[in-house]
Formats: sequence, C-alpha cells, structure tokens
Amino acid sequence: MSKSRKKMPKKKGEGVLRGLAYDIRYNPYLCIMALPAVIWFCIFSYAPLVYLVAAFKKYSAVKGLWGSDWVGLKNFEAFFGSKSFYTVTYNTLYLNLLFILSGMVVSIFIAIALSEVSSKWFKKITQSVVILPHFISWTVVALLCEALLKTSNGFINNVISALGFERINFYQNADVWPALLTFLKVWQGAGYGSIVYLATITGLDQEMYEAARVDGATRGQCIRYLTLPLLKSTAIMLFIMNIGKIFNGDFGMIYNLVLNNTMLYRTTNVIDTYVYRMLVESSNIGQSSAVSLYQSIMGFCIVLATNALTRKLDPDSALF
Repeated sequence: MSKSRKKMPKKKGEGVLRGLAYDIRYNPYLCIMALPAVIWFCIFSYAPLVYLVAAFKKYSAVKGLWGSDWVGLKNFEAFFGSKSFYTVTYNTLYLNLLFILSGMVVSIFIAIALSEVSSKWFKKITQSVVILPHFISWTVVALLCEALLKTSNGFINNVISALGFERINFYQNADVWPALLTFLKVWQGAGYGSIVYLATITGLDQEMYEAARVDGATRGQCIRYLTLPLLKSTAIMLFIMNIGKIFNGDFGMIYNLVLNNTMLYRTTNVIDTYVYRMLVESSNIGQSSAVSLYQSIMGFCIVLATNALTRKLDPDSALF
C-alpha cells in the first residue's frame, strides 16, 4: 500500500502572494489601472506614518524630527492629564452621535416621503432640492449663519421674538450650539443620505404593497408594517458603518462656524479642531501628534468593534 502524502501547510501570506502574482500575470491591464490608486495611498496614507514618531518626541524645528529629544509618553500624559481630554473626547462622541441618529431618522423620512410621491417631475425636482445643500461649502454656510445669527436684531432673533421667546445671543451661548450644529448637519447631509434608503425602497417587491392595499391597508399602515421593517437591515448596516467614524469630527463644519470663538469651545471643541488650534497657537507639534495618534488608535478600535458587530449581524457586509 502506498502511503498518502501529507499536505504541507501554507505559509502565512503565501496565498495572498500567489493571488497577486496571478493577477499581475493574467490581468495586467487591471493592475495598471489600479496602480495610480496604490501609489496615491502609499504617498499620502502610508508614508506619513513614519512621522508618528513626533508624538514621542519634543519636536524642535532646529534639530529636526530625528534629532529632537525623545520624551516617551510625556506628550500623551500631558493630554490625558488635562481638562481638554475629557472635553474634546466627550464633544466628539456626543456631537457625532447626534449627527448619526438625527441624520438617519431624517434620511429615512425623506426617502419614504419621496417614494410616496406619484408625480415623476415633482419627485425629481424635490429630490434635487433636498440633495443640493450637500454641495454647498461650509464657508458659505458660516457666512450665512453669521449674517442671520450674530446680531440680536437679526432675522432668526426677530422670528424667535415674534413667537414670544427671549432673544438668544448665539455667539456667546455655547449651550445652543449642539442643537444648531445638528440642525445644520442634517440640513446639509440628510437629503444626500436618503439616496441609499430611496434605492432600497425602489427595489422592494411592489406586489406586497398591492396585496396590502387589496386587503384594505392604508398608506400609513403600508409604511409602518412593510416599508419600515424592510428598511431595518439597511439602516442597521449604515448605522454601524457610521459608528466606525464616530471619533472623526467634522472639522470643516465646526471650525468654519465657530472659528476661534473661545466662548463656544465648551460644547463645540472636538479632537480635530483641538489638534489644529494647538498646532497653530502653540506650535506644539509633539503633543498635537500625540492627540492625533490617540484619535487614530481609538478610531481603529471602533472600526474593529464595528466590523465584528457587522459580521455577526450581516456577514456579507463585513469589511474583513
């Protein structure tokens, strides 16, 4: 009897290298098409990782990156021991959670409303109108907000006074800015975010709705018992994907709207704006790099946890 040969275990990464060699040999044109993206990521995403060493040094422009004194974890200790650590971390998580939840609810509402419109030309016009704010620069929005909110006799304060409420000094009252930022974020992104939900609704089996209407279901009942349950999986998937970016504050929005107004920092200063202001005001590159590295590590951990949860709920939607 001949002895059966035992299969040698593949070395780690051998399958990946074989697959890469196969693609290079048999799909050379596709590899060439992907080459610019690979080069871009190498230059702008992976090469800068070398400079993370600045987080562990007392950076000096005279000595340079490699000649600066090594301080170990002192930059991290200075950040974790300050009051700003709790403030910017809380603001980043709190504001992003408000943005995600409110944006998801309003996007679903817009998608359902558009799907119920029977007139095609009216639907196209309405959809274009709700998507348009996504393409407006935050700089333009900041100028409009300043014109409408900064003075006590501005348009918004006149409306508030006409409704019987007390006028608000928006640029000196930090408590109103989480709600204001949430409103602006929803106004800017909810219409664009509704595209995914509208596409899901469009792809649903219309025979279910016809059968429900034959049985006497109203339009509201069709939305409650058919549309919303069928949108559940899409909403969960998008929610989990957005949670993975919860440590990334919207720098463009918050900085353009708040600028350097210290009276609003208590509720609006997030990690991104904190790093930028520290770098500009104190030129402390070492501590700025430490805070940015902290943000990246926490974001990476959130992505891993989000991917694990996604794999449990819907394995096909997991990244890895």
